[in-house]
Parts: sequence; structure tokens; C-alpha cells
Amino acid sequence: MTGQWFTPDDDEEVLWSAKPRIQSVIPALVAGLVALAVAAGFAWVIEEPLVILPGVVLGILPPLVAYFRVVNTEFVVTNQACYRKTGGLSRTVLSADFESVQNSSYEQPALGALFGYGTVEVDTAAGGGTELTFWNVEDPGSVQRLVLSQKQRHQSSDDIPGSLEQWQAVRDEVRRLRRAVERSDGTRTR
Repeated sequence: MTGQWFTPDDDEEVLWSAKPRIQSVIPALVAGLVALAVAAGFAWVIEEPLVILPGVVLGILPPLVAYFRVVNTEFVVTNQACYRKTGGLSRTVLSADFESVQNSSYEQPALGALFGYGTVEVDTAAGGGTELTFWNVEDPGSVQRLVLSQKQRHQSSDDIPGSLEQWQAVRDEVRRLRRAVERSDGTRTR
């Protein structure tokens, strides 16, 4: 499903990709139909057919915007990071690698629980809050579990942060501080 916007690294594998459900357009469609009905009713009451033109614009524009927002949004989870692409003509891609992911949660409104969709939020250390939101996706619980399992996999690696030289510098500094404390209180320990 991933388009030309996504080029994975050599060791990166796509584990999940999706778009928001097309049903996400329904609220805007309903609002547009209400605007059309109100404008048509108003034009009929005052017997001025041209009054319906703003209602037509208000009736068509919200569903069109919502539709293009849905079809130009894509979500991807790989074994390295989470991505969200939005936009058609201009494009915005947000990403969060699993080393920076702090937590993930999901929520389902009543209809979402009934029909199996919801929103997954990925919280990162760098963002100070929710940065990536996968909205109106199928089975949000499994997507959240995937994100958390990849986060855990990256955190449980045997890699110790920092280089050997950095850790030796930390050790030397701790030894220096210990000697300074021992000199200041007159005791000497080995």
C-alpha cells in the first residue's frame, strides 16, 4: 500500500500500512447535505433560487476536503519506526523511530468499538506529547500492540549507550570525585 513517498532503509521491513477508513468522510457528507437542505429550504421560502449557491458550495466543499484528506493520508509501521504521510500536492511525513517512542495508546468511540476502528496515538520523547496519530484505522488494538512490541524489541537490545571511551571517561571522573571527597573529609578508603 505504501506509495512513492516511502523508501525503506535496506534493513527496514514494513510490518503494517493502512489508510484511514473511507467512512471518515461521512460526518462531512452529512454536514454538507444539511447545508444544502437549509440553503434549498431558504431559497424556496424567499423564492430566490440564487440564494442556494452558497449552500451548494458549503454542501460540496466539506465532503470533498474530507475525502481528499482521507485518500492522501497513509500510516506505516516498520521494524524501525512509525510514519504518517499527509497531503497530496504538498506532502508532510512525520516519523518516530522506536528508540524515541515512549508509549502508545488507542481509543475507540462507541461506533468504533462496534465496527472495529479507532485511533492509535504514539507518544515520543522528542515531541513532548503525542506526535503521531493513526486515526480511524481498523483494529487499533492490534496496531498499538505492534507499536509497543517493536518499542520493547528496540529497548531490550544488548547495546549499551555510549562508547567505551565515554564510559572510561565517566569512570575516571567518578574516581576523581571520590578522591576529592576523601581529601575533604580526611578519610582514605581504597
